Amino acid sequence: MRICTRISGIVSARLTAGVGMADSFHGVIAFAFLASMLLVGTIARARIGWLRSALIPASLVGGVVGFALITLDWSFGFVSEDFTAFTFHFFTLSFMSLCLTGSDGPHTRDRSIVGGGLWLSVIWVMSLVMQALIGLLVIVLYNAATAGQLSVFLGMIVTHGFTQGPGQAVAFGEIWQNNYGIKDAMSFGLIYASLGFVAAFIVGVPVARYFVKRGLQNSRAVQLDAQFLSGMLSADSSVSAGRQITHSASIDSLVFHLSILGVAYLVTDQYLALMQPIAQQWQVGEMNFGFVFSYNLFFFHGLMVAMLMRALMDRFGWGRYIDNETQRRITGSAVDLTVAATLMSIEFVLLWTYVVPIALVCIVVTVATAALCFGSARRLTTLGPERSLAVFGCCCGSTGSGLLLLRILDPELRTPVAMELAFFNIAISVIGFHILTLMAPILPAYDITTIVAVYGTTFAVAAGALMMLNRRMRNT
Repeated sequence: MRICTRISGIVSARLTAGVGMADSFHGVIAFAFLASMLLVGTIARARIGWLRSALIPASLVGGVVGFALITLDWSFGFVSEDFTAFTFHFFTLSFMSLCLTGSDGPHTRDRSIVGGGLWLSVIWVMSLVMQALIGLLVIVLYNAATAGQLSVFLGMIVTHGFTQGPGQAVAFGEIWQNNYGIKDAMSFGLIYASLGFVAAFIVGVPVARYFVKRGLQNSRAVQLDAQFLSGMLSADSSVSAGRQITHSASIDSLVFHLSILGVAYLVTDQYLALMQPIAQQWQVGEMNFGFVFSYNLFFFHGLMVAMLMRALMDRFGWGRYIDNETQRRITGSAVDLTVAATLMSIEFVLLWTYVVPIALVCIVVTVATAALCFGSARRLTTLGPERSLAVFGCCCGSTGSGLLLLRILDPELRTPVAMELAFFNIAISVIGFHILTLMAPILPAYDITTIVAVYGTTFAVAAGALMMLNRRMRNT
Protein backbone atom coordinates (compact mmCIF):
# COMPACT_ATOMS: atom_id res chain seq x y z
CA MET A 1 0.00 0.00 0.00
CA ARG A 2 2.82 2.37 0.90
CA ILE A 3 4.53 1.54 -2.39
CA CYS A 4 1.34 2.33 -4.35
CA THR A 5 0.93 5.60 -2.47
CA ARG A 6 4.53 6.54 -3.15
CA ILE A 7 4.24 5.71 -6.87
CA SER A 8 1.01 7.71 -7.05
CA GLY A 9 2.76 10.68 -5.45
CA ILE A 10 5.66 10.49 -7.90
CA VAL A 11 3.32 10.29 -10.91
CA SER A 12 1.24 13.19 -9.59
CA ALA A 13 4.38 15.29 -9.05
CA ARG A 14 5.61 14.54 -12.56
CA LEU A 15 2.25 15.42 -14.08
CA THR A 16 2.21 18.69 -12.15
CA ALA A 17 5.76 19.44 -13.28
CA GLY A 18 4.70 18.60 -16.83
CA VAL A 19 1.97 21.24 -16.71
CA GLY A 20 4.50 23.79 -15.45
CA MET A 21 6.99 22.90 -18.18
CA ALA A 22 4.27 23.19 -20.81
CA ASP A 23 3.76 26.80 -19.75
CA SER A 24 7.44 27.49 -20.35
CA PHE A 25 7.33 26.40 -23.99
CA HIS A 26 5.52 29.42 -25.43
CA GLY A 27 8.54 31.73 -25.62
CA VAL A 28 10.88 28.95 -26.72
CA ILE A 29 8.59 27.79 -29.53
CA ALA A 30 8.04 31.42 -30.58
CA PHE A 31 11.81 31.69 -30.98
CA ALA A 32 11.85 28.39 -32.90
CA PHE A 33 9.18 29.77 -35.24
CA LEU A 34 11.23 32.96 -35.71
CA ALA A 35 14.39 30.95 -36.43
CA SER A 36 12.52 28.69 -38.87
CA MET A 37 11.54 31.76 -40.89
CA LEU A 38 15.25 32.48 -41.37
CA LEU A 39 15.64 28.98 -42.83
CA VAL A 40 12.67 29.61 -45.13
CA GLY A 41 14.23 32.89 -46.21
CA THR A 42 17.60 31.25 -46.86
CA ILE A 43 16.06 28.52 -49.05
CA ALA A 44 13.92 31.05 -50.90
CA ARG A 45 16.93 33.31 -51.59
CA ALA A 46 18.92 30.33 -52.90
CA ARG A 47 16.11 28.91 -55.07
CA ILE A 48 14.08 31.86 -56.40
CA GLY A 49 15.76 33.65 -59.29
CA TRP A 50 14.42 37.17 -58.78
CA LEU A 51 15.34 37.11 -55.07
CA ARG A 52 18.90 36.11 -56.03
CA SER A 53 19.24 38.81 -58.64
CA ALA A 54 17.73 41.43 -56.30
CA LEU A 55 20.17 40.41 -53.50
CA ILE A 56 17.35 40.44 -50.94
CA PRO A 57 18.75 39.26 -47.56
CA ALA A 58 17.33 35.98 -46.26
CA SER A 59 16.30 37.64 -42.99
CA LEU A 60 14.10 40.11 -44.85
CA VAL A 61 12.50 37.34 -46.93
CA GLY A 62 11.92 35.21 -43.82
CA GLY A 63 10.43 38.16 -41.93
CA VAL A 64 7.97 38.88 -44.75
CA VAL A 65 6.96 35.20 -44.91
CA GLY A 66 6.51 35.16 -41.13
CA PHE A 67 4.39 38.32 -41.26
CA ALA A 68 2.19 36.73 -43.95
CA LEU A 69 1.73 33.53 -41.92
CA ILE A 70 0.78 35.51 -38.80
CA THR A 71 -1.66 37.65 -40.80
CA LEU A 72 -3.29 34.53 -42.27
CA ASP A 73 -3.37 32.89 -38.81
CA TRP A 74 -1.18 30.03 -40.04
CA SER A 75 1.42 30.65 -37.33
CA PHE A 76 0.62 27.93 -34.76
CA GLY A 77 -1.31 30.42 -32.65
CA PHE A 78 1.46 33.01 -32.43
CA VAL A 79 0.58 36.68 -32.94
CA SER A 80 2.65 39.77 -33.71
CA GLU A 81 3.05 40.72 -30.04
CA ASP A 82 4.96 37.48 -29.39
CA PHE A 83 7.92 38.80 -31.39
CA THR A 84 8.14 42.36 -30.04
CA ALA A 85 10.47 41.38 -27.18
CA PHE A 86 12.77 39.51 -29.58
CA THR A 87 12.98 42.66 -31.70
CA PHE A 88 14.08 44.78 -28.74
CA HIS A 89 16.61 42.36 -27.27
CA PHE A 90 18.30 41.06 -30.43
CA PHE A 91 18.66 44.65 -31.63
CA THR A 92 20.42 45.52 -28.36
CA LEU A 93 22.56 42.37 -28.36
CA SER A 94 23.74 42.94 -31.93
CA PHE A 95 25.39 46.24 -31.04
CA MET A 96 26.70 45.22 -27.68
CA SER A 97 28.37 42.35 -29.55
CA LEU A 98 29.76 44.75 -32.16
CA CYS A 99 31.25 46.90 -29.39
CA LEU A 100 32.96 43.84 -27.91
CA THR A 101 34.69 43.21 -31.26
CA GLY A 102 38.29 44.41 -31.37
CA SER A 103 40.46 45.80 -34.14
CA ASP A 104 41.85 43.60 -36.93
CA GLY A 105 44.94 45.53 -37.79
CA PRO A 106 46.58 48.90 -38.30
CA HIS A 107 43.80 50.33 -40.49
CA THR A 108 41.33 50.18 -37.62
CA ARG A 109 43.56 52.20 -35.35
CA ASP A 110 44.14 55.22 -37.55
CA ARG A 111 42.30 58.50 -37.44
CA SER A 112 39.92 57.49 -40.23
CA ILE A 113 37.75 55.73 -37.66
CA VAL A 114 37.19 58.99 -35.78
CA GLY A 115 36.73 61.07 -38.93
CA GLY A 116 34.53 58.51 -40.64
CA GLY A 117 32.61 57.81 -37.46
CA LEU A 118 31.92 61.51 -36.96
CA TRP A 119 30.77 61.82 -40.58
CA LEU A 120 28.31 58.96 -40.06
CA SER A 121 27.18 60.48 -36.76
CA VAL A 122 26.49 63.94 -38.17
CA ILE A 123 24.48 62.49 -41.07
CA TRP A 124 22.51 60.38 -38.59
CA VAL A 125 21.65 63.35 -36.35
CA MET A 126 20.55 65.34 -39.41
CA SER A 127 18.33 62.41 -40.40
CA LEU A 128 16.96 62.09 -36.87
CA VAL A 129 15.56 65.63 -36.78
CA MET A 130 14.74 65.82 -40.49
CA GLN A 131 12.59 62.69 -40.44
CA ALA A 132 10.70 63.88 -37.37
CA LEU A 133 9.91 67.23 -39.02
CA ILE A 134 8.87 65.50 -42.26
CA GLY A 135 6.59 63.14 -40.30
CA LEU A 136 5.00 66.10 -38.53
CA LEU A 137 4.46 67.98 -41.80
CA VAL A 138 2.97 64.98 -43.62
CA ILE A 139 0.44 64.32 -40.83
CA VAL A 140 -0.51 68.01 -40.66
CA LEU A 141 -1.15 68.03 -44.43
CA TYR A 142 -2.97 64.68 -44.25
CA ASN A 143 -5.28 65.95 -41.49
CA ALA A 144 -5.95 69.14 -43.47
CA ALA A 145 -6.80 67.17 -46.63
CA THR A 146 -9.01 64.56 -44.93
CA ALA A 147 -10.31 66.43 -41.86
CA GLY A 148 -8.52 63.77 -39.84
CA GLN A 149 -7.55 63.96 -36.19
CA LEU A 150 -4.32 61.96 -36.14
CA SER A 151 -1.79 63.14 -33.58
CA VAL A 152 1.25 64.72 -35.23
CA PHE A 153 3.36 62.63 -32.88
CA LEU A 154 2.24 59.53 -34.82
CA GLY A 155 4.14 61.08 -37.72
CA MET A 156 7.12 62.23 -35.67
CA ILE A 157 7.75 58.78 -34.21
CA VAL A 158 8.78 57.69 -37.71
CA THR A 159 12.29 58.90 -36.93
CA HIS A 160 12.57 56.52 -33.98
CA GLY A 161 11.42 53.64 -36.19
CA PHE A 162 13.62 54.58 -39.15
CA THR A 163 16.70 56.34 -37.77
CA GLN A 164 16.83 54.56 -34.41
CA GLY A 165 15.26 51.20 -35.13
CA PRO A 166 12.74 48.86 -33.51
CA GLY A 167 14.21 48.91 -30.02
CA GLN A 168 13.87 52.65 -29.57
CA ALA A 169 10.59 52.79 -31.49
CA VAL A 170 9.09 50.40 -28.94
CA ALA A 171 10.72 52.21 -26.02
CA PHE A 172 9.64 55.74 -26.89
CA GLY A 173 6.29 54.62 -28.28
CA GLU A 174 5.45 52.92 -25.00
CA ILE A 175 6.37 56.05 -23.02
CA TRP A 176 4.35 58.36 -25.29
CA GLN A 177 1.40 55.99 -25.25
CA ASN A 178 1.27 55.32 -21.51
CA ASN A 179 2.40 58.69 -20.14
CA TYR A 180 1.03 61.16 -22.69
CA GLY A 181 -2.00 59.41 -24.17
CA ILE A 182 -0.69 59.13 -27.76
CA LYS A 183 -2.87 56.20 -28.79
CA ASP A 184 -1.14 53.40 -30.74
CA ALA A 185 2.24 55.17 -30.58
CA MET A 186 4.13 51.93 -29.89
CA SER A 187 2.41 50.08 -32.73
CA PHE A 188 3.05 52.95 -35.14
CA GLY A 189 6.70 52.93 -34.09
CA LEU A 190 7.03 49.21 -34.79
CA ILE A 191 5.30 49.55 -38.16
CA TYR A 192 7.64 52.38 -39.13
CA ALA A 193 10.63 50.31 -38.00
CA SER A 194 9.46 47.36 -40.09
CA LEU A 195 8.78 49.46 -43.17
CA GLY A 196 12.09 51.19 -42.60
CA PHE A 197 13.85 47.85 -43.06
CA VAL A 198 11.88 47.29 -46.26
CA ALA A 199 12.73 50.80 -47.51
CA ALA A 200 16.40 50.29 -46.66
CA PHE A 201 16.60 47.22 -48.85
CA ILE A 202 14.28 48.36 -51.66
CA VAL A 203 16.56 51.37 -52.19
CA GLY A 204 19.84 50.16 -50.65
CA VAL A 205 20.21 46.80 -52.42
CA PRO A 206 19.92 48.18 -55.99
CA VAL A 207 22.39 50.93 -55.04
CA ALA A 208 24.78 48.29 -53.61
CA ARG A 209 24.42 46.25 -56.79
CA TYR A 210 25.25 49.37 -58.82
CA PHE A 211 28.42 49.92 -56.76
CA VAL A 212 29.50 46.28 -57.13
CA LYS A 213 28.86 46.14 -60.88
CA ARG A 214 31.05 49.19 -61.41
CA GLY A 215 33.69 48.08 -58.92
CA LEU A 216 33.32 51.21 -56.80
CA GLN A 217 33.57 49.37 -53.50
CA ASN A 218 36.83 49.10 -51.54
CA SER A 219 36.87 45.27 -51.33
CA ARG A 220 38.10 43.65 -54.54
CA ALA A 221 36.90 40.25 -53.26
CA VAL A 222 33.22 41.08 -53.83
CA GLN A 223 31.95 39.62 -57.10
CA LEU A 224 28.44 38.88 -58.34
CA ASP A 225 29.17 35.17 -58.67
CA ALA A 226 26.83 32.24 -58.01
CA GLN A 227 27.69 32.04 -54.31
CA PHE A 228 27.14 35.75 -53.79
CA LEU A 229 23.77 35.68 -55.57
CA SER A 230 22.39 32.52 -53.97
CA GLY A 231 23.69 33.30 -50.51
CA MET A 232 25.02 29.73 -50.16
CA LEU A 233 28.72 28.83 -50.22
CA SER A 234 29.98 25.91 -52.30
CA ALA A 235 30.90 22.61 -50.65
CA ASP A 236 34.64 23.26 -51.05
CA SER A 237 34.49 26.74 -49.53
CA SER A 238 37.11 27.44 -46.87
CA VAL A 239 35.70 30.65 -45.37
CA SER A 240 36.63 30.80 -41.67
CA ALA A 241 33.92 30.89 -39.03
CA GLY A 242 36.37 32.03 -36.37
CA ARG A 243 39.37 30.93 -34.33
CA GLN A 244 38.86 28.60 -31.39
CA ILE A 245 39.68 30.34 -28.09
CA THR A 246 38.81 27.57 -25.63
CA HIS A 247 39.42 23.82 -25.66
CA SER A 248 36.23 21.90 -26.38
CA ALA A 249 37.06 19.50 -23.54
CA SER A 250 36.25 22.39 -21.22
CA ILE A 251 33.77 24.66 -23.04
CA ASP A 252 32.85 25.40 -26.63
CA SER A 253 34.40 28.58 -27.99
CA LEU A 254 31.09 29.97 -29.28
CA VAL A 255 29.29 29.68 -25.96
CA PHE A 256 32.37 31.18 -24.26
CA HIS A 257 31.90 34.30 -26.39
CA LEU A 258 28.18 34.30 -25.65
CA SER A 259 29.01 34.16 -21.93
CA ILE A 260 31.04 37.39 -22.22
CA LEU A 261 28.10 39.05 -23.95
CA GLY A 262 25.87 37.67 -21.19
CA VAL A 263 28.06 39.32 -18.56
CA ALA A 264 27.76 42.65 -20.39
CA TYR A 265 23.96 42.28 -20.45
CA LEU A 266 23.88 41.36 -16.76
CA VAL A 267 26.11 44.29 -15.77
CA THR A 268 23.87 46.67 -17.73
CA ASP A 269 20.80 45.29 -15.98
CA GLN A 270 22.28 45.71 -12.52
CA TYR A 271 23.64 49.17 -13.35
CA LEU A 272 20.17 50.35 -14.40
CA ALA A 273 18.57 48.73 -11.34
CA LEU A 274 21.02 50.68 -9.16
CA MET A 275 20.82 54.03 -10.94
CA GLN A 276 17.11 54.31 -11.73
CA PRO A 277 15.88 54.91 -8.13
CA ILE A 278 18.62 57.53 -7.67
CA ALA A 279 17.90 59.28 -10.98
CA GLN A 280 14.15 59.40 -10.28
CA GLN A 281 14.87 61.91 -7.52
CA TRP A 282 16.19 64.44 -10.07
CA GLN A 283 13.63 66.60 -11.84
CA VAL A 284 14.29 69.44 -14.31
CA GLY A 285 11.04 70.97 -15.54
CA GLU A 286 9.06 68.21 -17.26
CA MET A 287 12.09 65.95 -17.38
CA ASN A 288 12.52 63.30 -14.71
CA PHE A 289 15.97 61.75 -15.06
CA GLY A 290 14.53 58.36 -14.19
CA PHE A 291 13.74 58.13 -17.92
CA VAL A 292 17.45 58.27 -18.74
CA PHE A 293 18.07 55.09 -16.71
CA SER A 294 14.87 53.27 -17.63
CA TYR A 295 14.96 49.86 -19.27
CA ASN A 296 13.48 51.44 -22.39
CA LEU A 297 16.98 52.94 -22.90
CA PHE A 298 18.78 49.64 -22.21
CA PHE A 299 20.33 49.83 -25.69
CA PHE A 300 22.19 53.07 -24.97
CA HIS A 301 23.56 51.92 -21.61
CA GLY A 302 24.39 48.46 -22.99
CA LEU A 303 26.61 50.01 -25.66
CA MET A 304 28.47 51.99 -23.02
CA VAL A 305 28.99 48.92 -20.84
CA ALA A 306 30.17 46.77 -23.78
CA MET A 307 32.66 49.39 -24.93
CA LEU A 308 33.97 49.85 -21.39
CA MET A 309 34.34 46.08 -20.96
CA ARG A 310 36.27 45.82 -24.23
CA ALA A 311 38.53 48.72 -23.26
CA LEU A 312 39.28 47.14 -19.88
CA MET A 313 39.96 43.75 -21.46
CA ASP A 314 42.42 45.35 -23.88
CA ARG A 315 44.03 47.35 -21.08
CA PHE A 316 44.73 44.24 -19.01
CA GLY A 317 45.72 42.05 -21.96
CA TRP A 318 42.56 39.96 -21.98
CA GLY A 319 41.42 41.10 -25.42
CA ARG A 320 43.09 38.03 -26.93
CA TYR A 321 40.31 35.94 -25.39
CA ILE A 322 37.81 37.40 -27.86
CA ASP A 323 38.05 36.17 -31.45
CA ASN A 324 36.81 38.88 -33.79
CA GLU A 325 35.46 36.48 -36.42
CA THR A 326 33.38 34.62 -33.83
CA GLN A 327 32.13 37.90 -32.39
CA ARG A 328 31.12 39.04 -35.90
CA ARG A 329 29.16 35.83 -36.35
CA ILE A 330 27.25 36.61 -33.15
CA THR A 331 26.64 40.20 -34.30
CA GLY A 332 25.47 39.08 -37.73
CA SER A 333 23.16 36.43 -36.27
CA ALA A 334 21.57 38.95 -33.91
CA VAL A 335 21.06 41.39 -36.80
CA ASP A 336 19.35 38.70 -38.92
CA LEU A 337 17.05 37.77 -36.03
CA THR A 338 16.25 41.45 -35.42
CA VAL A 339 15.19 42.05 -39.02
CA ALA A 340 12.92 38.99 -39.13
CA ALA A 341 11.40 39.65 -35.69
CA THR A 342 10.68 43.29 -36.52
CA LEU A 343 8.71 42.39 -39.63
CA MET A 344 6.84 39.68 -37.76
CA SER A 345 5.86 42.22 -35.09
CA ILE A 346 3.72 44.30 -37.45
CA GLU A 347 0.02 44.47 -36.52
CA PHE A 348 -1.77 44.00 -39.85
CA VAL A 349 -5.10 45.47 -38.67
CA LEU A 350 -3.50 48.73 -37.54
CA LEU A 351 -1.35 48.89 -40.68
CA TRP A 352 -4.41 48.47 -42.89
CA THR A 353 -6.46 51.04 -40.94
CA TYR A 354 -3.83 53.77 -41.33
CA VAL A 355 -2.20 52.57 -44.54
CA VAL A 356 -2.47 55.92 -46.36
CA PRO A 357 -0.84 58.24 -43.78
CA ILE A 358 1.76 55.59 -42.90
CA ALA A 359 2.63 55.07 -46.59
CA LEU A 360 2.86 58.82 -47.23
CA VAL A 361 5.15 59.37 -44.25
CA CYS A 362 7.41 56.44 -45.20
CA ILE A 363 7.71 57.38 -48.89
CA VAL A 364 8.58 61.03 -48.25
CA VAL A 365 11.02 60.12 -45.45
CA THR A 366 12.74 57.47 -47.60
CA VAL A 367 13.26 59.83 -50.55
CA ALA A 368 14.58 62.63 -48.33
CA THR A 369 16.90 60.27 -46.44
CA ALA A 370 18.31 58.77 -49.64
CA ALA A 371 19.03 62.28 -50.96
CA LEU A 372 20.78 63.19 -47.70
CA CYS A 373 22.94 60.05 -47.38
CA PHE A 374 23.96 59.40 -50.98
CA GLY A 375 24.16 63.09 -51.87
CA SER A 376 26.50 63.83 -48.97
CA ALA A 377 28.75 60.84 -49.75
CA ARG A 378 29.49 62.11 -53.25
CA ARG A 379 31.91 64.57 -51.66
CA LEU A 380 33.96 61.78 -50.03
CA THR A 381 37.15 60.63 -51.78
CA THR A 382 37.48 57.31 -49.90
CA LEU A 383 34.96 54.66 -48.79
CA GLY A 384 32.07 56.77 -50.09
CA PRO A 385 30.01 53.76 -51.28
CA GLU A 386 30.51 51.85 -48.02
CA ARG A 387 29.79 54.83 -45.78
CA SER A 388 26.78 56.06 -47.74
CA LEU A 389 25.21 52.60 -47.88
CA ALA A 390 25.87 51.94 -44.20
CA VAL A 391 24.49 55.27 -43.00
CA PHE A 392 21.45 54.98 -45.29
CA GLY A 393 20.68 51.59 -43.75
CA CYS A 394 21.16 53.09 -40.28
CA CYS A 395 18.74 55.92 -41.13
CA CYS A 396 16.12 53.63 -42.67
CA GLY A 397 15.76 50.79 -40.22
CA SER A 398 18.52 50.60 -37.64
CA THR A 399 22.26 50.21 -37.41
CA GLY A 400 21.46 46.53 -38.03
CA SER A 401 20.17 47.22 -41.52
CA GLY A 402 23.20 49.46 -42.06
CA LEU A 403 25.42 46.49 -41.24
CA LEU A 404 23.45 44.20 -43.54
CA LEU A 405 23.84 46.61 -46.45
CA LEU A 406 27.50 47.14 -45.63
CA ARG A 407 27.97 43.35 -45.71
CA ILE A 408 27.03 43.39 -49.43
CA LEU A 409 30.08 45.57 -50.21
CA ASP A 410 32.23 44.31 -47.32
CA PRO A 411 31.08 40.73 -46.51
CA GLU A 412 33.71 40.11 -43.82
CA LEU A 413 33.42 43.65 -42.35
CA ARG A 414 37.13 44.24 -43.03
CA THR A 415 36.98 47.93 -43.95
CA PRO A 416 37.19 50.58 -41.20
CA VAL A 417 33.49 51.35 -41.75
CA ALA A 418 32.38 48.50 -39.48
CA MET A 419 34.41 49.91 -36.61
CA GLU A 420 33.32 53.43 -37.53
CA LEU A 421 29.79 52.21 -36.87
CA ALA A 422 30.83 51.11 -33.38
CA PHE A 423 32.34 54.56 -32.72
CA PHE A 424 29.27 56.12 -34.35
CA ASN A 425 26.91 54.44 -31.88
CA ILE A 426 28.59 56.27 -29.01
CA ALA A 427 29.17 59.56 -30.88
CA ILE A 428 25.50 59.96 -31.78
CA SER A 429 24.62 59.73 -28.10
CA VAL A 430 26.86 62.74 -27.46
CA ILE A 431 26.04 64.80 -30.56
CA GLY A 432 22.31 64.11 -30.30
CA PHE A 433 22.15 64.12 -26.49
CA HIS A 434 19.68 67.01 -26.27
CA ILE A 435 17.29 65.24 -28.67
CA LEU A 436 17.72 61.64 -27.52
CA THR A 437 17.77 62.26 -23.78
CA LEU A 438 16.14 65.60 -23.02
CA MET A 439 13.40 65.71 -25.67
CA ALA A 440 12.55 62.41 -27.41
CA PRO A 441 11.44 60.43 -24.31
CA ILE A 442 8.96 63.17 -23.33
CA LEU A 443 8.42 64.85 -26.72
CA PRO A 444 4.61 65.19 -26.36
CA ALA A 445 5.22 67.33 -23.25
CA TYR A 446 6.73 70.09 -25.44
CA ASP A 447 4.72 72.44 -27.64
CA ILE A 448 5.14 72.10 -31.40
CA THR A 449 6.80 75.51 -31.81
CA THR A 450 9.61 74.56 -29.41
CA ILE A 451 10.08 71.19 -31.11
CA VAL A 452 10.32 72.71 -34.59
CA ALA A 453 12.74 75.40 -33.40
CA VAL A 454 15.08 72.97 -31.64
CA TYR A 455 14.96 70.32 -34.38
CA GLY A 456 15.40 72.87 -37.17
CA THR A 457 18.37 74.51 -35.43
CA THR A 458 19.95 71.10 -34.84
CA PHE A 459 19.68 70.28 -38.55
CA ALA A 460 21.27 73.59 -39.56
CA VAL A 461 24.18 73.27 -37.11
CA ALA A 462 24.80 69.65 -38.16
CA ALA A 463 24.77 70.66 -41.84
CA GLY A 464 27.49 73.21 -41.11
CA ALA A 465 29.53 70.59 -39.24
CA LEU A 466 29.13 68.19 -42.19
CA MET A 467 30.61 70.75 -44.60
CA MET A 468 33.64 71.15 -42.33
CA LEU A 469 34.07 67.38 -42.02
CA ASN A 470 33.89 66.90 -45.79
CA ARG A 471 36.68 69.45 -46.31
CA ARG A 472 38.82 67.90 -43.59
CA MET A 473 38.38 64.33 -44.87
CA ARG A 474 39.26 65.38 -48.44
CA ASN A 475 42.47 66.93 -47.17
CA THR A 476 43.45 63.94 -45.00
